Amino acid sequence: MKIKFFIALLLCVKLVAAQQSAPYAIIPKPVKITSAPGSFAWSGSTKITIAKGGADLMPALNELKAIAGAIKTKSTQANAIVLHKDATITAEEGYRLTVNQKQIEIRVAGLPGAFWAISSLKQLIGTEAFASSGKTIKVPCVAIEDQPRFAWRGIHLDVSRHFFDLPYLRKMIDRMAYYKFNKFHLHLTDDQGWRIEIKKYPELTAKGAWRTLNNQDSACLELAKTNPDFALPEKHFKTIDGKRMYGGFYTQEEMRALIAYALDRGIEIIPEIDMPGHMMAATQLMPWLTTQGKSGMAKNFSEPLCPCKETTFEFAENVFSEIAALFPSRYIHLGADEVEKESWKHLPECEELMKREGLKSVDELQSYFVRRMEKFFNSKGKKLIGWDEILEGGVSSTATVMYWRSWVKDAPKIAAAKGNRVIMTPSAYCYFDYKQDNGTIKTLYGFNPLAFGLDAKERENVIGVQANIWTEYIPTENRLEYMIFPRMLALAEVGWGTADADWTNFNTRLQTQTKLLDAMHINYRMPDILGFTEKSVFVDSAYLSAQKPFADMLVRYTTDGTVPNQSSKILPDQLLVKTSTHFNVAGFSKSGYRGDIYAIDYEKQAYLKPENVSSLQKGLRFYYYPVFYKNTKAINEKDLAAEKTTKAIEIPVGQTAPSFATRHVGYFYAAETGVYSFALRSDDGSVLKIGNKTLIDNDGMHSSVEKSAQIALEKGYHPFELLFVEGGGGYTLQLQCKTPKGKLEDVNEAMFFH
Repeated sequence: MKIKFFIALLLCVKLVAAQQSAPYAIIPKPVKITSAPGSFAWSGSTKITIAKGGADLMPALNELKAIAGAIKTKSTQANAIVLHKDATITAEEGYRLTVNQKQIEIRVAGLPGAFWAISSLKQLIGTEAFASSGKTIKVPCVAIEDQPRFAWRGIHLDVSRHFFDLPYLRKMIDRMAYYKFNKFHLHLTDDQGWRIEIKKYPELTAKGAWRTLNNQDSACLELAKTNPDFALPEKHFKTIDGKRMYGGFYTQEEMRALIAYALDRGIEIIPEIDMPGHMMAATQLMPWLTTQGKSGMAKNFSEPLCPCKETTFEFAENVFSEIAALFPSRYIHLGADEVEKESWKHLPECEELMKREGLKSVDELQSYFVRRMEKFFNSKGKKLIGWDEILEGGVSSTATVMYWRSWVKDAPKIAAAKGNRVIMTPSAYCYFDYKQDNGTIKTLYGFNPLAFGLDAKERENVIGVQANIWTEYIPTENRLEYMIFPRMLALAEVGWGTADADWTNFNTRLQTQTKLLDAMHINYRMPDILGFTEKSVFVDSAYLSAQKPFADMLVRYTTDGTVPNQSSKILPDQLLVKTSTHFNVAGFSKSGYRGDIYAIDYEKQAYLKPENVSSLQKGLRFYYYPVFYKNTKAINEKDLAAEKTTKAIEIPVGQTAPSFATRHVGYFYAAETGVYSFALRSDDGSVLKIGNKTLIDNDGMHSSVEKSAQIALEKGYHPFELLFVEGGGGYTLQLQCKTPKGKLEDVNEAMFFH
């Protein structure tokens, strides 16, 4: 009996363990998921129905039938998929999904929850949900109870800088629904193009939607010489008055159809007409809208609308009347960011208005414009959203603030404390047009939208998160997908509220999801190949090896300067390098998709001799220059404002200027002879010099980017200099080092002397 008991107990333990480790790779992770043995056979005879009282779930029923359209076989097993409206589910977007061997049951409060349940169901099915195989689909049994923590889970797309047509916007909506995003924020106007028809002002799209090529287009065309994803699509060109013009726009009828398409998938489209700044597409046609009656660029941004003229408000109200009538969304986004206010100063009309309204600054004058537009929005039954600049000069507590300026760290707390609803979209995490590297997704997954010093009451005013995609240098659908996938999946989990400290679990699910991205034909950025530095050195010989993010990835390489393709040599586990060589390396997925190309230079070096120095003190000399420089070469000693000593790489300035530069100077102590690896991350530019020569050049204006290099050092003290420039918008500066026998980690005070 005892033997039988222990055998039964062992089987039970194994069953529980198997259930707990069941491969449910759903993103975003459900709040509660309970595994079960077996599967449901979804065949040609499966009945798909809506229970009584659920007529408004018809779009979800159609979505289920679209999945079933791939099934051609017949089955003798009687089974069903049933949609229910369930009053016991109190969360507006909540759902319960139960899969057993006889039935799939979906219970929801409303249509959005039905779509989120179907998204989870599709992910359970896997790649077969996108393939017309004609086979019965096996759906693993499971019970899911789920609802989002945040009501706002948004994706923002700038269609002004570069245009994206309606078929692609529908594809974006489908993919948003797949990962349970529910707000599609369309940036419809900017200096570079007006994209939505306004019947009162037909010239806004007849002329304002089209342009000759600008400097951003030229930059893209230059990049297209080596990467076709930057080539401007021919479908967005037309000839107007004999000129080849780029652009496009949406008619109100077309937009109305897109809105309906999105609503049928639980997604609300939020329109943004950005004003009073970023309005050159309109002011070029109507220069009387500006202060001086002229359009064009001012010091930093374009000339804004004048908030002191009634004709400005007449124009704005005419535009927003049509926008309010067209979009059923509860919100309209006013923009109100990056406004060049200098032209408002000393204008008689503005001075008179400021005196009459008791306004003390041009910031308060912008606030006057925002408040007046908010009252107009409210009269149309709409709520106003603005970028966090609307806090400057004061804002009503009923406006919703979209926080984007990561460097203005107290903005979320100021807004939440005033009672404003806040949508978290800080550029450091949520600007998906920023460059990516091996730390991007992990950093994003660790984003906590309820941080920022908020207390419990203030956190209640945070309604969600959003990714922002600005398209100055994103001209094609392929490039757009590369920039947003798969990091969009990390934000999906942050927005759903189930992101946690278990990065390993998420990364495992992410690897499964890449197969689904392949099935959806999404041009995602493959995770980085690790294990090497861009500038590698050796004294006698070295081994090039690659740490693959996926076990089934093939890593191929060339040494003749060409780009690796599927016929290039496969990189072995270790490739012996004995002479200075340039490698191009790329990873290929099982489906044949190629990831980023890594240029790796191996250089044969002798150990660098140390300097003969004595009487050194610990730390580095630090120099601070509170001036804007475009790069480190421009640093001028006449601008020096402070000089101190630091233990390692710190910036010991209580309140840095918006733009500044720094130098750290001294000696790096190599505790043993060998090859040292350095990784330098910065936002903006940085340059690392060791032994009086440049080791890493990460210079210029850019987002957070890491570059790496190696150097062969003899034991002793080596001249060290680190230069850094911050152009504005918050800075990052991090230096890591790997000693000959150590691992890559932040530099420390034991390494530096002066």
